[in-house]
Amino acid sequence: MRLRASRAARAAVLTIATLAVLASAPMVAAHDDSPLKPPPAPPDGAIAIKAGRLLDVRTGQYRRDVYVTIERQHITAIGTSAPAGARLIDLSDKVVLPGIIDVHVHVGDDLFDHSASIRMRVSAAQSALNGAYKVHQYLLRGVTTLRDAGETNVYYPQFALRDSIASGLVEGPRMLCAGMLISMSGGHSDDDTTAVDFGMPKRPNIADTVDELRIAVRRDLKYGADWIKLMASGGIVDLYSDFRAQELSEEQMAAAVELAHRAGRRVMAHAEGATGIRAAVRAGVDSIEHGTMLDEESATMMAAKGTWLVPTLATFQVGIEPGSGYGMDDKMLRKARDILQYQQPAFALALKHHLNIAFGDDDEPDRVAPEFAALVKGGMTPLAAIQAATINGARLLGLETETGAIETGKLADIIAVDGDPLADIGAMKQVEFVMAAGRVVKQSQ
Repeated sequence: MRLRASRAARAAVLTIATLAVLASAPMVAAHDDSPLKPPPAPPDGAIAIKAGRLLDVRTGQYRRDVYVTIERQHITAIGTSAPAGARLIDLSDKVVLPGIIDVHVHVGDDLFDHSASIRMRVSAAQSALNGAYKVHQYLLRGVTTLRDAGETNVYYPQFALRDSIASGLVEGPRMLCAGMLISMSGGHSDDDTTAVDFGMPKRPNIADTVDELRIAVRRDLKYGADWIKLMASGGIVDLYSDFRAQELSEEQMAAAVELAHRAGRRVMAHAEGATGIRAAVRAGVDSIEHGTMLDEESATMMAAKGTWLVPTLATFQVGIEPGSGYGMDDKMLRKARDILQYQQPAFALALKHHLNIAFGDDDEPDRVAPEFAALVKGGMTPLAAIQAATINGARLLGLETETGAIETGKLADIIAVDGDPLADIGAMKQVEFVMAAGRVVKQSQ
């Protein structure tokens, strides 16, 4: 596992994560009824944050020298004074804004290793340990809510991690989780990379018929998925698929949508090629992940149906930087270089059609700030990029009444940065303060 951290820091986090793996196994099927202790409560008494500049992410306007009052988990007032007796946090030299919502991460994978065999070498326990380290790193970078976009391990380590965060065993952002990466045989999540005479047993994420797809979705729902993840097209980091080609059929994806929506869950589709995008949109998925070959027809369809786009721009761009192959096979590297030509024209179409866009990095925690920069380089304003990572992310996840903006009644998910991110999006690299649901988890001296 080649994650960027000192040995001591990694050991400290993994010690906590070991407890999570041991304690969270009984929670897989019924995470809403966890018998474990509730998460640590914020301190009693009011907290008042003095904000030098408080960003209203809906309007893009700053309010200067205001106090945000927090009691327990929630924001109770925003005004020109602090209540008597409140504990003061002085951020008068900072820009204060809502916590980041990152809707496309893979916390269990080591994304510094894209070798063809990695998925057969990482156990569910190791995946959970990887995730326990990574969610903490996301939190320190200002991410207070994230959506895990599905894991390659079919034993759902991401669910155990989500539930362990909710119960206070592990410190990290609140999580919503997709289940398996549901793929066809030979598709963009068929992890059997062995020769034909050494083939592995068929895994439960492989669905070649509508009925098999239904079984895979029902398995995800049974064990606690918040989202269903479908492979509508091929991708980059595999040895078999063609990113231009549609994989799961429209009928399969429509069956997944029907089952998920009936259960009150939502559906996301990995879709690079335009045919896969169109089929997924017609099937009724809630979000398209990547959309790298979006064309006029598919953009028009998405706009008409209100389908969300999570473009994940930076992860494609870093994949072609010299020395950044992360163990990719030559075929994967060729695909990574080839697909990049389609990215900017597709993103320009997304902006032209005013698609609903949410922020997702699809990489390691240190790629959060580069994704902001990539969105702005691609044509978004800094405000629009911040909105993608706050109010838009909350809407996509169905959390708009709970988080995504600094407003009275919402959870106190609050960060502060040095510099003005509306003038220079690079300021998002300098997250100096993080509060998650009323608890201070980072405060630079």
